[in-house]
Amino acid sequence: MDPAGLVNTRALTGQDLERALPALAALRIEVFRAFPYLYAGSPAYEVRYLRDFADAKDSLIVAAETDAGEIAGCATGSALTGNHAEYSGPLVQAGFPLSSTFYFGESVLLPAFRGQGLGHAFFDAREAHAKARGYKRACFCAVEREKDHPARPADYSPLDGFWTKRGYRKLDGVMTAFAWPVEPGGPHLMHPMSYWMREL
Repeated sequence: MDPAGLVNTRALTGQDLERALPALAALRIEVFRAFPYLYAGSPAYEVRYLRDFADAKDSLIVAAETDAGEIAGCATGSALTGNHAEYSGPLVQAGFPLSSTFYFGESVLLPAFRGQGLGHAFFDAREAHAKARGYKRACFCAVEREKDHPARPADYSPLDGFWTKRGYRKLDGVMTAFAWPVEPGGPHLMHPMSYWMREL
């Protein structure tokens, strides 16, 4: 539960996860529509993505739910072996063993629920899950945007400081790219992404 006592966090599996998939898909679309991701997703794709993620080795999907049952946020994680090839390749080239590296997929939270400690709760849950399964380090990718990007809000504050306080560091020179549309029905464009990592 968050410090204000308004939201509970719990892992979703089985039928609980299946029932939550439409809400989780809508949440990802809403949060990732904003800068810096600028992602124009579709519900059908998001449901497939989340279902595939849940089927991955050592996967974890944590949801933050209000007392009224609204899903306010979610975070995911899984093994890198056997999936996420677009993310694992640069790590292999940089010398990191995939078998001992746990991958954090995303951590998304509606704006009204930010600043209540839920971001830390998501990281705590995934790090504990990874350590319990013998992983030595955790990593995630973050999209890179130019400081003068035309869609950048004047009050935008990147999460670099939060991640650094959690013990993560950006891996210099290790980059990947992933394609997604920035307009509904538009072409999939490549977006550069950097890696952040910490030892567990």
